[in-house]
Amino acid sequence: MPLPANATVTLSLVSHTNVGKTTLMRTLIRSDVGEVADRAHVTSSAEDRVLIDTPEGDVLRLWDTPGFGDSVRLLKRLRMSANPIGWFMTQVWDRFTDRPFFNSQIAIRSVREQSDAVLYLVNAAEDPASAGYVDVELEILSWIGKPVLLLLNQMGAPRPHPAEASDEAAWRRQIAAREGVRGPIAMDAFARCWVQEDKLLDSVGAMLPPEKQPAFGRIRATWRARNLKVFDESMRALAAQIAAAATDRETSAAPGFAAKARRWVASLVSDKKRPAPETEQAMSVLAQRLSVAVRDATDRLIALHGLSGRAEKVILARLAGDSDVLKAPSDVGTSGVLGGLLTGAAGGLAADLAAGGLTLGAGALIGGLVGALGGAGAAHTYNLARDADHAQVGWSREFLTQRFRAALLRYLAVAHYGRGRGDWVEGEYPPHWQDLVDEVTLRFRNDIEAVWVSAAGGADAGETTRRLQPLMTQAAREALVRLYPASEEIFAQAVG
Repeated sequence: MPLPANATVTLSLVSHTNVGKTTLMRTLIRSDVGEVADRAHVTSSAEDRVLIDTPEGDVLRLWDTPGFGDSVRLLKRLRMSANPIGWFMTQVWDRFTDRPFFNSQIAIRSVREQSDAVLYLVNAAEDPASAGYVDVELEILSWIGKPVLLLLNQMGAPRPHPAEASDEAAWRRQIAAREGVRGPIAMDAFARCWVQEDKLLDSVGAMLPPEKQPAFGRIRATWRARNLKVFDESMRALAAQIAAAATDRETSAAPGFAAKARRWVASLVSDKKRPAPETEQAMSVLAQRLSVAVRDATDRLIALHGLSGRAEKVILARLAGDSDVLKAPSDVGTSGVLGGLLTGAAGGLAADLAAGGLTLGAGALIGGLVGALGGAGAAHTYNLARDADHAQVGWSREFLTQRFRAALLRYLAVAHYGRGRGDWVEGEYPPHWQDLVDEVTLRFRNDIEAVWVSAAGGADAGETTRRLQPLMTQAAREALVRLYPASEEIFAQAVG
């Protein structure tokens, strides 16, 4: 049986002036279209763009329209436009005396003639009962005669679901008596997530006439496939970055015997716990490589999500803050792989020192000094006595697990960043994200740490990435589903 013919589905984005239509359009299209400014009537004429098209030739188009200004006056004009006086006022008088008002009328007529459905954007920060213009604008949309979906913009930073649901409920009560108006749906141009876009398309599909349903089904499937591809590539990028850190080592030449002896004597009357200069240097080099890798991985996420800008100073500043703890007191054990050399106050940064074997004489010396000097003195004695040609510095398992957690938070930040907001800038993570990611990371902790053990045992970056990526994918999916339960269907379809 042949597939139904392809079709074009046209949506129109309308709102009161300066509510954020063009900003949302940029976010949905992932491209800088139109002009964005904090003033009224920035968009002076209706403009349309392709949101997405399918291999079968279906097209989803979105119109950006001039914002409603004097809504009461506009409604009166539209109602009288069928009579001769109204036609003159609209087509002649308004054209030359009030151009923004004239453009609003033209845009509304275009919406009436071309749209399959209307997306009506409102400012969620306003009290719906006090926003008097909304009722008038809904009257205008009723005059258009097309199904309407109410979208909530300007909701602020992501909040826990109950708080956002409360805003939606207030607006739902406001439009309850309006036939043909669906929603509301949270769709903040600055902080929406791609899984929320799927909910938007689901609601749009329910409003379309039967003859366009097959085409829109293909459009929605294509939209999902594109977003899932971005998700998978994001997980691959993050897993590769952390795998590189897990397998990274920096080698430092061991000091000569005389230098070791001087350090040991000095340690008896000074800071007994500070690592050797060559070890500190190796740590610094390792941290610099990690800083660049995190920045590059974040840039990859930014590009995958259709954003602009790069991860620069913020990422480096955060890692610089972690790097300061490289000078913190050490607690070095006396095994072949020394664990927990450094630990930051936030548990963020630690390093493991992997050293060579001991000579018989050095081992005997350590054994004789442990009681007299205590653990710190024994550690320095170990550094003094060992005759290995080099030492290797790598990241501890605890630190790598923290990098897994940080990568999940960074992914959520990028996935929620709307292009309409401008160039990427990393801000503070919402507290409920941090609590959620802590819980998710803890649930996968044993499997994650098994990957670190494998990397310490000699697995290369490629093998470590292959083992880590499924864990990163599962953790990110769980985080998104817990934030947006409806997204479970998206991932279930991907698995199927």
